[in-house]
Amino acid sequence: MNQKRLEQTIRTFNQFGYSDNAVNRLAYTAAERQAVRGLAEMCLQAGMTVRMDAAGNLIARRPGSDPSLPAVACGSHLDSVIDAGQYDGVIGVAAGLEAVRSLNEQGIVTRHPIELICFTCEESSRFGVATIGSKAMAGILDQQAVGALRDRMGISFREALAECFLNFDKIGEAARKPGELKMFVELHIEQGPVLEQEEKPVGIVTGIAGPTRLQVRVQGKASHTGTTPMDRRHDAFLGAAEIGLALEQAAREEAAYGTVGTVGVCQITPGAMNVVPDAAELKIDIRGIHTASKQRVLEKLLLAFRQAEQKRGLRVAWSLLSDEEPVLLDEGVIGSLEESCRVLNIPYHKMPSGAGHDAMNMARLCPAGMIFVPSRDGLSHHRDEYTPPEQIGIGARLLEAMLKKWAVAEESHAGENTERVGESR
Repeated sequence: MNQKRLEQTIRTFNQFGYSDNAVNRLAYTAAERQAVRGLAEMCLQAGMTVRMDAAGNLIARRPGSDPSLPAVACGSHLDSVIDAGQYDGVIGVAAGLEAVRSLNEQGIVTRHPIELICFTCEESSRFGVATIGSKAMAGILDQQAVGALRDRMGISFREALAECFLNFDKIGEAARKPGELKMFVELHIEQGPVLEQEEKPVGIVTGIAGPTRLQVRVQGKASHTGTTPMDRRHDAFLGAAEIGLALEQAAREEAAYGTVGTVGVCQITPGAMNVVPDAAELKIDIRGIHTASKQRVLEKLLLAFRQAEQKRGLRVAWSLLSDEEPVLLDEGVIGSLEESCRVLNIPYHKMPSGAGHDAMNMARLCPAGMIFVPSRDGLSHHRDEYTPPEQIGIGARLLEAMLKKWAVAEESHAGENTERVGESR
């Protein structure tokens, strides 16, 4: 494992969409597609075959000695949120590529092929729905629902695909067949404070929270702020604010289960200082690893909608963007990660993930696992997110060990049991 090369690969990806100390590489934009093409070129140079599926996922494959065997896969995403940092998703893609390069340099042949998958549209920032690429690969994408999506500029999901020379009507062809993959493992930053607090360099993920997301329109009535008495107003913003506070209270009541709720978007129209707000558009995210707890928060939110209508004379319309079940990751993969951590002398912490990831969809196709590395101050989805290079390196070495183990290394210049944290080949 070449630590400096891994760091350079991360820097190379972050040249795409970088400005003003932040990354803007939204799904299906020119910046994201340029990064994906850059990855494709690197994979070809590493001796892999490369293809892009109908959803825009990039699949790079290192052959095994027995092409009839299912592939062992790793990967993550290169698309970002708005004004993002440089590590979310990127480290999983870069580490997967570095693992392949390292295997090549060690002269290691594996029985099973190894795949590096770069998923598209993992983030919900552009279209309001997350993990679209891995949903398509797992065969669980609601094509009709995503076909109705539009971004903030009014560009439809169908149009965004067409701009990338992808055909929306063929997106179903991205689905993989059962048995194509033996195992999938994803390396990712934690995006939270737990590993730092526990002083552990690695998290082994046991389960992934499922998000429930709503799009809400609170309709009031615009009027002059100077001439409309306070008791005659139908203020959409105040109704939206009360809905947000009700969501916060409902989630706090579920704190024992770790369920959280957020109003991540609130757009007010007409947006003039001297006009009582006519409408408020909200996007709401509820997530947790306990289905019943999530449902209780949702029910209290719907009650808040009705109360806002009655109290303020508003109309509240809402639609469900997604409602995903929490996913428990494979016990066999979790045990294998623990075993590799012990062999490599890596301290670890078993933990759930509050954020959604592509691994949750890949778990429908094959046994899946996930590796976390720490996020400084628990910060992510922010330009200041940071994970020290040496901690990324520890996660990358664990990833490489898992690929060698599950793909069944036949020839090696150095056994896994001789590698220790802090060493670099």
